Amino acid sequence: MNLSPKQIVSELNKHIIGQDEAKKAVAIALRNRYRRAQLSPELREEITPKNIIMKGPTGVGKTEIARRLAKLVKAPFIKVEATKYTEVGYVGKDVEGMVRDLVECAVRLVKDEKMAEVNAAATDVAEKKMVKLLAELKKSERGETPHEIFEQNLLESLRKGEFDSLVIEADVKEEPKAMELIPGAAAINLGSLFSSMLKDNKKHRKLTVKEAFKFFVAEEADKLIDNDAVTDEALRRAENDGIIFIDEIDKIAGKENTGGADVSREGVQRDILPIVEGSTVMTKYGAVKTDYMLFIAAGAFHVSRIEDLIPELQGRFPVSVELTSLTKKDFIDILTNTEHSLTRQYAVLLAVDNIDLKFTPDAIEAIAEISEEINLTSEDIGARRLHTVMEYLLEDISFNAGGDYPPVTVEINRAYVEEHLSKITKDRDLKKYVL
Repeated sequence: MNLSPKQIVSELNKHIIGQDEAKKAVAIALRNRYRRAQLSPELREEITPKNIIMKGPTGVGKTEIARRLAKLVKAPFIKVEATKYTEVGYVGKDVEGMVRDLVECAVRLVKDEKMAEVNAAATDVAEKKMVKLLAELKKSERGETPHEIFEQNLLESLRKGEFDSLVIEADVKEEPKAMELIPGAAAINLGSLFSSMLKDNKKHRKLTVKEAFKFFVAEEADKLIDNDAVTDEALRRAENDGIIFIDEIDKIAGKENTGGADVSREGVQRDILPIVEGSTVMTKYGAVKTDYMLFIAAGAFHVSRIEDLIPELQGRFPVSVELTSLTKKDFIDILTNTEHSLTRQYAVLLAVDNIDLKFTPDAIEAIAEISEEINLTSEDIGARRLHTVMEYLLEDISFNAGGDYPPVTVEINRAYVEEHLSKITKDRDLKKYVL
């Protein structure tokens, strides 16, 4: 997608409030990828991504910025936590696993795109397959109706959903599940080890027509796509467009080993270094180069500092941005100006039970004030505080909704907010309400 940095920031603004410096940095990094793609192969090889490190408290948008960025351009994206990895030689996850996970993500992404492209043709074949099965099942109902007309009638009924709940027996092909048997090793798809030896790995099952039809469409679509082309495109996309978000990097930033669980944290930094610098990782789909992947690291850095990372790793993250704590104005904007705001989410959820939920402007202001106050006096958990406050605020309404109640409009105003949140704004510790 050919978006200018300003357009990228504009798109991010629909979902994330504030943090303009961080948005600007990731927008430039994304645009530079497009610029690099327009160069000659010789020059392209010389230009590597400028990796970003984000510093800021939890809940201010670090992960969301990276996730929305990847979604914007349909890039393979994974989020990993630095604390989950251990130095080579210790029991735990190998850092190369993050690259393998990214490739798996890229394969799913490309396969879904290819499936969507052939969906119409696959649906057509699946419909014919299902109609033949239904014709055999209902042949006693055919009577004197010509075979072609009978099948056409069945097809029309199938498309209307009249057979959705009908239970049938069918042979369906199920995808084998991947299993990680050895810590740090690539996931081994046990089914694929034997698929080449088996001509037919279908399973005879009882299921509804609606469920069976989904299997039929997926099976026909799989026949229509070139899996080798999917793998090649996925590897290319992972190498050139992949984004790896390394969270909690501040937790491995200590320079001196202290024994116990932290004994390998500097070792983890040294293991991450070649991945970020550029190396080749073996996956079950083939070798993958990490030279042109974009790495975004993030951490609160309350105790440690960015400077506590080993110098070599710091050098691989040339762009450093600091995200700020959220203010009352930010909370108001989050509740009102984002595309899928929390207030709208609760409104549509409760609309299922015939409750028309409305928030007055002074209620929004009160919620924002309380959220900011608790973040200042307790742990600062950023926008996640809103989830806690909103859940507690609407607890009674959510509990009493449902059943055969007639439609009702509920207006949340400042008085309601102050009454229902008075217990947590006075002498109560909110920590136990944090999810």
